[in-house]
Amino acid sequence: MYLLLDGGATMNSLTPSTLNDFERALDAAEADEDLRAVVVTGAGEKAFSVGMDITFLESCFADLHGVFLPFLDRLHALLRRIELLPVPVIARVNGLARAGGFELLLACDLVVAAENARVGDIHLQFGVPPGAGASQRAARKLGDQKAKALLLTSLWLDGPTMVEWGLAFSAVPSERLDDEVERLVAAVRGRSRPAIAVTKLAVGAAQNLTLEEGLRYERELFEKMQVSAADADEGFRAYVERRDPHWGGADVRQLR
Repeated sequence: MYLLLDGGATMNSLTPSTLNDFERALDAAEADEDLRAVVVTGAGEKAFSVGMDITFLESCFADLHGVFLPFLDRLHALLRRIELLPVPVIARVNGLARAGGFELLLACDLVVAAENARVGDIHLQFGVPPGAGASQRAARKLGDQKAKALLLTSLWLDGPTMVEWGLAFSAVPSERLDDEVERLVAAVRGRSRPAIAVTKLAVGAAQNLTLEEGLRYERELFEKMQVSAADADEGFRAYVERRDPHWGGADVRQLR
């Protein structure tokens, strides 16, 4: 499934309408048991997303409690849904990603960037701190020093630097971006959806748990999958019998 940020005239900025589209897409992704990956990207070649729409921001600053904070609450919930989605979400970063667009890619599981992409957080240039998770996710992904450098100095990163810093999985010339994304998507096709979900949940929890807690959590998830899904047995049988597996699936909500 491709989730396209389609606002070329505004460089794929975020608005309440954008969140409506995102929420509907995530509803469909959660319900589609045949789905194995979601790709998020921006329309055109210039931008992934530049964050909140400048016109909408004027309304936000005019009404903090009635407009701005409710929108941020929706965006927080949406980004958390991305992190908990039972399939990997791949950010295809085709250009500029800043502010809210940067916060969006931080919530994705894998990031593939064009070499000439420009990614950063510019909230402080507007006199406001990050509001949709950048401080927390950047610190967890990058560590204290790199996160502070990125957020406090409004530093810009290109694709290769994103990879060097651990913010992206790979950076390729823009003409190879689709091929690189397809390579990742192809790698998870034919995998068990419950097994994907469990693995994503376990890795996602690792930074918030001690090693002992994480090991127990992985064990709990493993047991839940053995009880809730026949896929583990099917995968073993298919390997022994030298055939393709036939996944039956499961309600992955039971595996959280």
